[in-house]
Amino acid sequence: MARSARPVVHYMATRPDGTVPPTCEHLARYAHEHGETVPTVNLADHIGQVIDHPSPGQKWYTDKPFGYFHMYTRPGEILERIEDGWPIRLFVVEPLGETGNWGDDFAPYWLMSHQIRVVEETRAWQAFGHRGEQVLAVLAQLPDLARQWATEWAADPEDTRRTYAKWEERVADTRALTDWAHWRARYSRRSAGLATAIQLAGDAAAQAATDAGAEPHAVAPIRLRARCLVAGQLMFDRIRTGEYEQSIRALLLGAGLDTPAPVPA
Repeated sequence: MARSARPVVHYMATRPDGTVPPTCEHLARYAHEHGETVPTVNLADHIGQVIDHPSPGQKWYTDKPFGYFHMYTRPGEILERIEDGWPIRLFVVEPLGETGNWGDDFAPYWLMSHQIRVVEETRAWQAFGHRGEQVLAVLAQLPDLARQWATEWAADPEDTRRTYAKWEERVADTRALTDWAHWRARYSRRSAGLATAIQLAGDAAAQAATDAGAEPHAVAPIRLRARCLVAGQLMFDRIRTGEYEQSIRALLLGAGLDTPAPVPA
C-alpha cells in the first residue's frame, strides 16, 4: 500500500497584535508618507472563520501595499517578508478560491489568495524552522553569556584575544557561517529563520557586551561568537554527518573558546 502524502500546511505570520503586515513594505512606506491608510485584517479576531481580502489587488502582482494574503508552506522562510521582524504571531490558514504564485522556481513555498479560512494560531517558534525552540532558548541566554564573555576578556585580555583570533581564523577559513550554515539553511528552507536569528543574536550580544564595559575591539568577536552559536543551534540537525562536518558544527558552537556552549537538546 502506498503511503499517503503529508498534508500541506499553510502558515501566515502577523504582527504581535494579530494584524497582517503589508505584502510590500516599500509601497506601504510610500502610502504612509503620503497620508494613506494601508488596510489590514486581524487574524486573531477570525479564528475558525472565512475572510475575504479587504483590498484585493491584481492576480498575482504587487500593485498595492497589501493586495493579497501571502502564505507559506515552509514556516522557516516566513520572516523574510515581515516588516518589523521578530516577534511575530503565527497562524495556520487554508487558502480558498483561486490561488497563485510568482513562479514555482522563484518561491515554491509561497502561495497567494484573496480568501482564506483562519484555522488556528500555532507556535511562533516554527518561524525559525525545525529547531526554533532551541534557537529561542539560546537567544534568551545571550545577554548573560555575552556579559560573561566580556568579563572573561577583561580578566585576561591578551590570552583571550589570541584564543578568539585563532577561532575567528578557523571560522573564516572553513566558511562555517557563510557557507556551511547558509547553504544548509537554504536547502532545508530555513534561510529567513537563520538570517533573523543571526541578526538578533549579534545585536543582543553586542549590546550586552557594550553595557558590561567591553572594549570596542572585544565587542566584534563576542558578536561573531553569538552569531555562530545561534547558527550552530539552528542548523544542528543539518551539519552532523562525518567527522569534518561535526568539526564545523563544533566550531559554530564555540569549540576552542573558554566557555562551553549550551548543549542542544
